[in-house]
Amino acid sequence: MRTQSAAPQDSPLAVTPPIQPRMPWRVVAVEALPSFRLRVRFVDGIEGTVDLTALIHSPGAGVFASLTDSALFAQVFVEHGAVTWPGEIDLAPDAMYAEIKKGVQ
Repeated sequence: MRTQSAAPQDSPLAVTPPIQPRMPWRVVAVEALPSFRLRVRFVDGIEGTVDLTALIHSPGAGVFASLTDSALFAQVFVEHGAVTWPGEIDLAPDAMYAEIKKGVQ
């Protein structure tokens, strides 16, 4: 006799819609650019460039100091609406959004 592995129709997996980030400062796309810059697009369509040179080269860079490795910096991706790198390094999207929006207006 074969067992079925499908979730029942009324299980949480069957009725829970996927999470849709709605806050305007949630990141939907990111691209690593030369010279430790990022091209970032937010859920509301605002996009711009963020220069992280000062942050990752500062004496107080902490976990961000590892991003001076350009190969690691290039591995940037979006996770749960935040700019993220391997090793659980991430940036708060709201501060980037405020800075980019300031330049757009």
